[in-house]
Amino acid sequence: MKKFFFLFLSSFSIYAQISSPEIDELVEKTLTTFDVPGIAVAVVKNGKVIHSKGYGVKSIKTKEKVDENTLFGIASNSKAFTTAALAILVDEHKLDWNDKVKKYIPEFRMYNDYVTNEFTILDLLTHRSGLGLGAGDLMIWPDGHDFTAKDIVKNIQYLKPVSGFRTKYDYDNLLYVIAGEVIEKVSGQSWAAFIEQRIMKPLEMNNSVGTWSRLKDTTNTIVPHVPIDGKLQVIKRYKSTILDAAGGIYSSVNDMSKWALVQLQQGKYGPNKEKQLFSEQQHDEMWTPQTILPNSTTPPYYTLFTAYGLGWQLNDVKGKLQVSHTGGLEGIVTQVTLLPELELGIIVFTNQQSGAAFNAITNTIKDSYLNIPYTDYVSKYSHQKISREAEADKVTKEVWETVASNLRNRKFKHNYDKLTGVFKDNWLGEVSIVAKGKKLHFISKRSPQLSGEIFFYKDNIYAVKWFNRYFNADAFMYLTYDNDGNLQNIKMDAISPLTDFSYDFQDLDFNRIK
Repeated sequence: MKKFFFLFLSSFSIYAQISSPEIDELVEKTLTTFDVPGIAVAVVKNGKVIHSKGYGVKSIKTKEKVDENTLFGIASNSKAFTTAALAILVDEHKLDWNDKVKKYIPEFRMYNDYVTNEFTILDLLTHRSGLGLGAGDLMIWPDGHDFTAKDIVKNIQYLKPVSGFRTKYDYDNLLYVIAGEVIEKVSGQSWAAFIEQRIMKPLEMNNSVGTWSRLKDTTNTIVPHVPIDGKLQVIKRYKSTILDAAGGIYSSVNDMSKWALVQLQQGKYGPNKEKQLFSEQQHDEMWTPQTILPNSTTPPYYTLFTAYGLGWQLNDVKGKLQVSHTGGLEGIVTQVTLLPELELGIIVFTNQQSGAAFNAITNTIKDSYLNIPYTDYVSKYSHQKISREAEADKVTKEVWETVASNLRNRKFKHNYDKLTGVFKDNWLGEVSIVAKGKKLHFISKRSPQLSGEIFFYKDNIYAVKWFNRYFNADAFMYLTYDNDGNLQNIKMDAISPLTDFSYDFQDLDFNRIK
């Protein structure tokens, strides 16, 4: 093994393109280093699949092996399917990219009337709405809530912008959910049915579905895993259909290879590329920069531009166009990377939420085709991950040590009469602060998993520790009282700097109603 790995490193020093055995060894090292149970990898080159394989296990409980047909939740890699669906409808002259959203959803409202009236289909897809990062995602995350797509259409008007309309990139999910509603209005089909019939069926993505609930055979699917207190554990799968147009698809690397090929072939498919899924014109539109992002010119890629297209992130790497996207659900992360000038596609799926794992694999494979000297990304990203987590742990440790000290010293006693009650946010709805014995609990009415115990931290700041420990999203509560000392308003923010952006506590503003 050591001898083989030495040869593996040497091959990169002379710019050799990575071989399948070298990919095997790379992935095995990645599995171990990042404590990922299962990974699947596919590589397409020059119109052919040259590598497609599964590694590790679907579940640490069953120990069943991952293969090239094992299904993963591809999460936000579903967004490119949503834009492709709209492209098909544009080709059929059933809508136009610049149509106003209100043409199809008259009840659609943003916070600002001007923005409401000017908001187009393109604006739904390009993360330039003016809303903050992940704004309103607590209506789709975590699972177990009772929100619907109709609720998102109704409630998005209550989310306050943080930047000017079309002036700044901030990634969102809710507007893709609304894009899915547009597809349903225009096509007369559910988003999932349209994706399956108009995209997956022609491409013969025979094992893939638009959403978990439409999967007839679940025997060859991964389960999500999350490290909790340093130990990897199986967690419940996200199953809500509200996320479908933003992140609902289940697919395998074998099926996604077909998706990568149709993208690299400008919408063409079939044995002789004689069929067209969407026109070359719409393909170019989806790969055209729409929203400019901050850029970095650091080695080894010396990227000169970074932008978002339609369901794809766009940049250049060592002078070549890169079209890519990532996806993340709790316990599952995925990545699709295309380099059209090299006719190269790389697909990496994992059943643990370490983005460092898929980045290490993708970048190692990519570098071999770009003639970039070998970098040990597994070690590099492992060190970075350990450093980031140590910094975050330091922050959270201080908070909970302060809380524990307060409890030991009986520094603060709750005045339940002034703290308990029912509070309402315009878009998340009602939460209750209730006394249970000598403890205070936070309970969300519409999203029951957002329940936890409340602790005094300092001044007018409390901390809520969620009962569900795989969230990694404990939150501060900033309390405002009236002149009589009764709690009137609650604002929130994540404690850990590594909290996923979809826990957008900062967008909440609760006021007492009872």
